[in-house]
Amino acid sequence: MIAKTSYTNISPIDTVLEITYHEFMVFELPLFPLNTVLFPGMPMTLHIFEQRYRQMIQECVQTEQPFGVALIKDGVEAMGPLAEPHRVGCTAEIAQVQSLKGGRMNIVAVGRERFQIISLHYEQPYLKGLVEAYPLDEDEDKDTAIVSRRLRPWLEEYLGLLSAAGDVDFDISSLPNDPEALAYLAATVLQIPNRQKQALLSSAGAFTMLADMQQIYRRELPILRLLLREDDAMPVGPSPFSVN
Repeated sequence: MIAKTSYTNISPIDTVLEITYHEFMVFELPLFPLNTVLFPGMPMTLHIFEQRYRQMIQECVQTEQPFGVALIKDGVEAMGPLAEPHRVGCTAEIAQVQSLKGGRMNIVAVGRERFQIISLHYEQPYLKGLVEAYPLDEDEDKDTAIVSRRLRPWLEEYLGLLSAAGDVDFDISSLPNDPEALAYLAATVLQIPNRQKQALLSSAGAFTMLADMQQIYRRELPILRLLLREDDAMPVGPSPFSVN
């Protein structure tokens, strides 16, 4: 199946500003449980090698249908029984497919919209779910612009530090102005455990997500600064280990 998620050259997809929800609020969706959290507007690269997921991706391409990415709650990504996913995930639209030998493939997918799983279906080799669209609560988002402006300089510094460490290549000038798009980008690049990212994805609204990330960035930025200073202070010299 799986699974490599790349955040190199990451950039928010412009259409995140114009997210349109499924014609029906409740619909069936192929599900791809992964050890990663996908946010709307964010790209993801995957290497597909398991037969069940090759079938799923081929069917999605043929029908021009998205699939759903959901963080694994219990189980494993590959070579085992179907994993149990968390109930909130993100639809993924396939943008590119590279066919490889033996039926394997590399794909680029883009997160589109949040969903919440109502029930899981096991009739196919891969997992399906009856899901409902789970848009951010607009009633909660009256102060998102203020919170977004407060978070922005912290995100800029964080991305700068990651860039200095060689982990991310990002043009700060391309940061989105839309609070929702900024929230999803800020959540994606955070180097925190997936369970914390899942909590952000499950936020009721953009205001809650941005406010929670203010606390996380306030905690994580000093740690990242310290780690980079320690790396810079490491002496350069012969390795104590033999190449043999």
